[in-house]
Amino acid sequence: MQIRPELEWGKAIPQGADHFNLRFMKSLHYLIVLLMAHPLVSQSNHLQSPDFKVAVWDTYVTRDDGRIMHFDIIVPAEMKDTSIIHGYGWQYLNEKKLGHRPLTARECRFCHIEIVRSAWANDIRRRGYYIYEMENCD
Repeated sequence: MQIRPELEWGKAIPQGADHFNLRFMKSLHYLIVLLMAHPLVSQSNHLQSPDFKVAVWDTYVTRDDGRIMHFDIIVPAEMKDTSIIHGYGWQYLNEKKLGHRPLTARECRFCHIEIVRSAWANDIRRRGYYIYEMENCD
């Protein structure tokens, strides 16, 4: 049996099937470390905290009947991509049968950051956002 000490964390390892398994496990370990550093994964870990921060995007859309619909799109504070945030708003408007209404930076703007409220947390963890209905959202 040949020994290659440079492949193990301070120990010599045998060649053969065990050597392959050990190298595989070592590679898997490095992959897990890299994945945990990825922003999307670290963000989801951050969302496990009961008091994570959220960004509130103030949104106004004119309904077909002329009334102004007012709601907030609430996302993790790290979310900066307006196309995704506007997509969440458009998805909500689609559920309300108003998907044909425009939703751009003119209708939806960043307002402030706050600590998540317990009523919002599960939706944000599950869907990535929460819609807080304020006016004329019936």
